[in-house]
Amino acid sequence: ILRCSLRAGSVGFPRLLAQRVARAPVRLLQLRTAILPQKRPLEAAPPAKNFASTASGHGAGAMATYDYDLLIIGGGSGGLACSKEAASLGARVAVCDFVTPTPQGTTWGLGGTCVNVGCIPKKLMHQATLVGEYAEDAKSFGWKYAGDGTKTHDWETMVNHIQDHICSLNFRYRTELREKSVKYLNSLARFVDAHTVELTDKKGNKSTATADKIIVATGGRPKYLGLPNERECCITSDDLFSLQKPPGKTLVVGASYVALECAGFLTGLGYDATVMMRSIPLRGFDQQCAEHICGYMQTHGTRFIRGVIPSAIEKLDSGKIKVSWKATAGGDGGE
Repeated sequence: ILRCSLRAGSVGFPRLLAQRVARAPVRLLQLRTAILPQKRPLEAAPPAKNFASTASGHGAGAMATYDYDLLIIGGGSGGLACSKEAASLGARVAVCDFVTPTPQGTTWGLGGTCVNVGCIPKKLMHQATLVGEYAEDAKSFGWKYAGDGTKTHDWETMVNHIQDHICSLNFRYRTELREKSVKYLNSLARFVDAHTVELTDKKGNKSTATADKIIVATGGRPKYLGLPNERECCITSDDLFSLQKPPGKTLVVGASYVALECAGFLTGLGYDATVMMRSIPLRGFDQQCAEHICGYMQTHGTRFIRGVIPSAIEKLDSGKIKVSWKATAGGDGGE
C-alpha cells in the first residue's frame, strides 16, 4: 500500500532573495511555496554589497557576534540556491539538512525532496516505462527480440541505477557548498530563540548554532491516515523510489499528482496498480483535464476506486495486506 500526498517542496530562490536577507531588518523569513509577503519595496532598501561579520543584538544599540550571518534550515533546491547566492555576496552561511527516517527506515542525502524522493527518481521511473513501450514499438520498425520475444522488467536493477544517479547529485551539492564556503550541518534543527537553533545529528549528539538571520526552507512529507497497523503495513512515496524489492500489486491511497504519477509508472512497469480516492482526482486542477488523465490511465491498465477511504489495514498470514474501506457518502464498504 502506497500512501501519497501533495508535497509542499522547496522552491528556487532568485538573487534578490539573498540580497533581501542581507538588507531586511526581520529576524526570520519563513519560506513556503506561496509568494513571500513584501512589507516594503526592494528598491527602498540600500544596496547590499556584502554582509557584516557582526550583527545587531536583541537590545537597542547592542552588538552581538553570531556564528553565522545566515543559517538556512533545509537543504533542498531553495535552501541550496539561497545559501550559495548569499555566500557569493560575502555572508558567513550554514545549511542545516537532516532527514528523519520513515517508519520503514528510509532516508536520503543532501538535495531535498525533488532530487531524492520526488521529481528525479519519478521521472527516471517514468522513463523506464517509456523504454519498455519503445521496445514494443520497435518490432514495427524492424527491430527483433532475442529468444522468445518476451520482455520482463528488473526492478532491482532500475532502483540501483537510479539511486547511483541520486548519490552523484548528493555529492555534487556537497561539493558546491564547500566551494562556496557554505558550512553543511547534517543535523536536525530546532529553534531555541530568534537567533539560536539546537542541532541534533543522527547519533543524537546535540549542539547549538547562532545566526543573525534564519531562513526556513524545508519541504513536506507524506502523511499517514491514522489507522492501526498502517506504519507496519504501508509505505509512502518516500520509500518507493529506493525500495529494494518489487512492490507487486499496489494500492495507491490518494489522487494527488504524486499519487497518479506513482500509479502510472507502476502500471507501466507491469505491476497491478489501483488508485483509491475519497472524492475527485487532482483537486485544485481543471476537472475536465483531470478526468481525461484518469481515463487515459484506465485505458492503460490502472484501476480506480472512487468515493471511498481505507477503514482498516491488516497483514495476513500469507504476507499480503488486506485493506477494508468505507464509502465517504455512507453505504456499504468493502475490502
